Amino acid sequence: MTATYTWDVFSTLDGYGSFGPEGDWGGYWGKQGPELLDHRAALFDAEQRMIFGATTFRENAEILFRADDPNNQDEWNLRMLRMPATVISSTLHDTLGWPNATIVSGDAVNIVSRLKDESDIPLRSQASLSLNWSLMAAGLVDRLQVTIFPAISGRTGTSPILKGAGDFDLELLESRTFDRRTQELVYRPSRR
Repeated sequence: MTATYTWDVFSTLDGYGSFGPEGDWGGYWGKQGPELLDHRAALFDAEQRMIFGATTFRENAEILFRADDPNNQDEWNLRMLRMPATVISSTLHDTLGWPNATIVSGDAVNIVSRLKDESDIPLRSQASLSLNWSLMAAGLVDRLQVTIFPAISGRTGTSPILKGAGDFDLELLESRTFDRRTQELVYRPSRR
C-alpha cells in the first residue's frame, strides 16, 4: 500500500507563504484562533512522517527552538517535533537538535517515491515550497492542504506558495472555516 503524501502550507489570500522584515505580522499573520490551533493539534495527533527540504527545516528549527517565540509552544508544533522527520538535503549535515530527524541526500522525487512505497504511515510536508513543486510535478502529492489566513501581503509578502508549481487541476476534497476567518482547503492535484 502506498502512503498518502500531504503538502501542508500556510498562505495569505494573495498567495504568499511568509513576509519580509518590514511586514511585522507575527506568526500566522496574527490571525490564529482557538479553533484553528485545536484543529492543527488534531492533525498532528495521528502518526505521520514529516518531510522537509533543507531551507524549511532550518527555518522551523530556528523558530521552534527559540524561547522568545510564543507560537513554538502551540501543541501542533510540539507534536510535529516528536514525529519522525526526513530532511532532503545535499548541504545539511546536522539535525539542528531536532529529535528523530534523518538527513537524506539525493533526488527528492526518488526519495519520496521510495518513502511512499515503504511507509506504513502517512507522509506530511509543512511548507518546503520548491521541494513540493517538484513532487507535485512528479505526481507524488496526493493532497494539497492550504490554510488561507485573512490577510493580503502584496507589499511585504515573500515566498509565493505556488509560483513555481506548474499547471494543475484541483479537486476540492475538504473545506473548513476556523474562528470565522481562516480557511482550510484540501485538494487532490492532477497535472494539467
